[in-house]
Amino acid sequence: MSNGPFTLYFDGLCPLCVREAAWLRGRDRHGRLRFIDIAAPGFDPATAIPGHPLEATDFAARIHGLHPDGRLATGVEVFREAYRRIGLGWLLAPTGWPLVRPLADAGYRCFARNRIRIGGWFGRTCGPDGTCRMPDRNAR
Repeated sequence: MSNGPFTLYFDGLCPLCVREAAWLRGRDRHGRLRFIDIAAPGFDPATAIPGHPLEATDFAARIHGLHPDGRLATGVEVFREAYRRIGLGWLLAPTGWPLVRPLADAGYRCFARNRIRIGGWFGRTCGPDGTCRMPDRNAR
């Protein structure tokens, strides 16, 4: 395993993405993962990944990850690496098998395209201007 953490770029306005990031954080007992919220104020997609200038649409289309050596990962590959680093790689290993990988990749692309709609099922609300927010958990 390369020295340094694997960086995950996740959508902090996506309830499912936030839950997955929190779940991974809670199991990362050795600091092998780093998380960057692409919805955070000041996030600049063009400079977020050194050596890989991307646009906001690239980050919105699918999850990205960065290995400590500068290699870029996208889609299900990001999850496989994150789970591997927390010692649960066996859970997602089948998604890398030759016959399963194309199905897993296609399923993830479908999810990524529809995550705003899917997020609505879990409390995300979006306005007509396209801006979205998470529900206030402290509101009663």
